[in-house]
Amino acid sequence: MRDAVLRAAADLLIEDGLAGIELTAVAQRAGVGKSTVYRRWGSVPALVADLLVDMADTSSSRPTTGALRTDLLAQAKLIRRTLTDGRQGRLFKAIIAAATCDAVTAKALADFYRKRVDEVSPVVVDAIGRGEAPPGTDPAEVVRLLSAPLYYRFLTDTKPLTSADTERAVAVTMAAIDAGALVKI
Repeated sequence: MRDAVLRAAADLLIEDGLAGIELTAVAQRAGVGKSTVYRRWGSVPALVADLLVDMADTSSSRPTTGALRTDLLAQAKLIRRTLTDGRQGRLFKAIIAAATCDAVTAKALADFYRKRVDEVSPVVVDAIGRGEAPPGTDPAEVVRLLSAPLYYRFLTDTKPLTSADTERAVAVTMAAIDAGALVKI
């Protein structure tokens, strides 16, 4: 039942944005009773928050190639695949847009990204141990720096992300790591 409701909510977010979602419509599309949806989630923002929890829980695990550059490249490629996917990309745009005007959705989105950053950060910790990054390099900042240009281009450009975009994000991140710019102060 939860999967059907979350899928219906995602479909409606993609189609109509946050403003177009009503719990009754979600229940109808999911084929469940509206009282079930109201009782379990109670509000659209709570439903979107649960959708983000589910997305975080089912996201791919961190890359483990054994080298920082290739781990970061694998992560950048995953971000690109997700954001250029016809369904996932549209869903992320809708959720990000919803988060700009709804505090509950904004918190859920921040929690989603915090979980993803925490999932990927150990590749940086491992790289520090192998001598590929300076001691004190902030793993979370590495992941954020890697992701930021991809999300920025995704949200501000009409052209799809390219492999050159992922390579550039990795190159900039590696340059910042090598320069010590991401060492905790």
